[in-house]
Amino acid sequence: MTYANLTQAQAQERSLAIELSAYHVDLDLSAVRTHDTFPVHTRVELRTESPELFLDYLGTSVESLLINGSVQSPHFEEGRLYLHHLPVEEDLVIEVSGTSSYSRTGQGLHRMFDRADDTIYLYSHLEPSDARRIFPCFDQPDLKARFYVRMLAPQEWQILSNQPVATREIEGDFAWVTFHPTPPLSTYLTAFAAGPYVSRTRSWTSPDGFLDIKLSAFSRASMAQYVDHEILDITAAGLDFFHESFGFPYPWGEYKSIFVPEYNIGAMENPGLVTFTETYLFRSQATRSQHAARTNTILHEMSHMWFGDLVTPRWWDDLWLKESFAEFMGADSSVAATDYSEAWTNFAGQRKNWAYMQDQLPTTHPIKADIPDVDAARQNFDGITYAKGAAVLKQLVHYVGRENFYAGARDYFAEHAYSAATFDDLLTALKGHSDRDLDAWSRSWLRTCGPDTLTPHLETVGGKISRLSIVAEAAEETRPHRLVAALYDDALEKYASFDVDLPAAGTETTIEEAAGLARPALVLLNEGDYTYAKVRFDATSLETLRAGLSRIDDELSRAVVWTALWNLTRDGLWPVREYVGTVVEHAIAESNPTLLTTALANARFAITNFLPATAREATRVSYADDLWAILRDAAPGSDAQLVLARASIAALADSPADTATQRLRELLAGELSGLRLDPDIRWALLRALSARDAVSTAELDAGKERDYTLTGQAAHLGAIHSFPKPEHKREVFDLLLSPGAFSNAEIDSLLQAFNAPRSQSLREPFAAEYFSRLDEIWKSHPIEIANRLVRGLYPGVAQADAATTDFLAQDPPQALRRILLECQDNLRRALRVRALN
Repeated sequence: MTYANLTQAQAQERSLAIELSAYHVDLDLSAVRTHDTFPVHTRVELRTESPELFLDYLGTSVESLLINGSVQSPHFEEGRLYLHHLPVEEDLVIEVSGTSSYSRTGQGLHRMFDRADDTIYLYSHLEPSDARRIFPCFDQPDLKARFYVRMLAPQEWQILSNQPVATREIEGDFAWVTFHPTPPLSTYLTAFAAGPYVSRTRSWTSPDGFLDIKLSAFSRASMAQYVDHEILDITAAGLDFFHESFGFPYPWGEYKSIFVPEYNIGAMENPGLVTFTETYLFRSQATRSQHAARTNTILHEMSHMWFGDLVTPRWWDDLWLKESFAEFMGADSSVAATDYSEAWTNFAGQRKNWAYMQDQLPTTHPIKADIPDVDAARQNFDGITYAKGAAVLKQLVHYVGRENFYAGARDYFAEHAYSAATFDDLLTALKGHSDRDLDAWSRSWLRTCGPDTLTPHLETVGGKISRLSIVAEAAEETRPHRLVAALYDDALEKYASFDVDLPAAGTETTIEEAAGLARPALVLLNEGDYTYAKVRFDATSLETLRAGLSRIDDELSRAVVWTALWNLTRDGLWPVREYVGTVVEHAIAESNPTLLTTALANARFAITNFLPATAREATRVSYADDLWAILRDAAPGSDAQLVLARASIAALADSPADTATQRLRELLAGELSGLRLDPDIRWALLRALSARDAVSTAELDAGKERDYTLTGQAAHLGAIHSFPKPEHKREVFDLLLSPGAFSNAEIDSLLQAFNAPRSQSLREPFAAEYFSRLDEIWKSHPIEIANRLVRGLYPGVAQADAATTDFLAQDPPQALRRILLECQDNLRRALRVRALN
């Protein structure tokens, strides 16, 4: 869709010209039930050195423009309101009255109709530059100002923004709510919500007694029963931790969390009104790993109250500075402040897979990336910025010491509170607490791409180690690593470990202390997961792991192993049948549900993508049979049973065997003791049966009546379109390409239907049409929806490789180019690994 794409150069030019003071923003939401637009009035107070500026605004119209009270003729086009002949170096007031549109894509001010109780809910999401969808502003992170917000909405609604309510004035059926002014705040961090939300509350007092604030968790009324007490308990525990660790009192007044429907992402750190996807409200049975993930997200967003909100990156090239730190803090504070002490295990076994995958794509980038414009920033909310950055920070903390790291963070907050800063500012603060060469560390880790590969080299004589070394390899120059190398005996008991420093430019490092020790059955590099690198194994270690992986007691060590084995499989260095066999062999004994979930998902992915067609169907049958047998042995009602049931449903949906349908029916009939037929499991079963053409539309409709909720209706939409018939693929393809017809949640469900199991051959005829309509897809949908469509409809056939190259030769927009390059690389990897299996 057409809109102005702010460049870094333009942002820097505005920053030099403007001294921003305040925004006064009035939103009139009184006609929310009858109109698709809403009036907005914005008053901006500033001083400028430039007579020519522009405000960012993606509204539908501008009704009036006043500059210091003088009426001006608006010059408004393509997302910008141009301001001409401004008085310079004096106080300036710009007033704009405009009309903005509600969203159905999760951007700007999203409006959702809840059919469960015939109500409307509004919430905002503005990162990185969608504040301009709601009100005219200078939409860039370094131009902070105080916000004075008023909102008019139905008086029976909850009306929420970043700060507590100051006044509430009733006007007939509506209420004007005025909020206390914010501290200096970036535009993308402003937040608005309104609707018949309900809340659970408690109070929190800081450990030193300095603060006493109200904590709230809001949800739709139809989801209120799922707002469990743990949410606010974790919030309070996190505030305890950060209050003491950061040495800067929570600066944003109340702490409100709001769980919203149809959300594009997991959560957003709006200060004082943190937004979460309502999938974190567990209406179905949830595993410990799901609770741990929710805890991590709550604490991730909370750390942003300091990293990102209090001190904000000047531009999106330091996006990692807040997201990598928040990813690190989510895990570190989970371990330190909650019962979820396995957080670093879950990170090593799940999130780092995302980092390694992203870092091997042709579109990989340094952690501190060059971000020329806002569209590029949107693409960099990825596995590098989050997971790799956090992994590298974990190494930095190990490198300088945890106490030193937190001491440097405290200095950073004290120095740059309520302003914008860069990584160099943080590095300066850390240097005050470490004698390590942090400049060299920064160059090595933040300005380079791709993972190093670390391989043990073992020489033995007479059952003893004569030499143990670590060989480091990289596409370019290797980086410095501080890691732990561990030795295990035949019983998989650890009998030795070594803290090893690998030099930045070294290729092989000998561990002198290992000489003379007994020959190990397993050499495990990066125990404790202190560094970021792909880990390899010698042949003996691989044999040991294939037979005995689940006998390793330490779950973090198992996480490192599972991730390393998956990297070997993705790289074509370990046969798919060996990886799948290892998963099947050790699944029932894997006690960590995150590791189990990830391993099972990877096994299914490997069968679908990395096996040649001649071996794929037989392996699907055997894998589904194996999981079925393991599932029957799992403890009733356990996390393992639930994880295995979810994986078994997916495997049975894939299987060509007739018995698969029978087994799905047995599960749907409640014949597996201990497995609750909650909505999530029931819909997974119905969708699997639909993909096998083994359910009637009447049965699917009955499921919709049973679960007449937003989630249930989206699931039904996908299930009713999952039948393996050509006319269904045609219909869903056309529906997906209808701009504005569906919410983001419905788009996801329809994409799942298009890519349903057992219908690969039915999707192949759409390959040529996909490439012929790519321009249309990109231009007619918002970027977040277009991103979903381009990735979700990408043809998984060999001829798509050449077709992608041809399309890229037409010089498409950079954001679209990046998506296609990643899709193409994933296809090429799949074809390459298939040839090796």
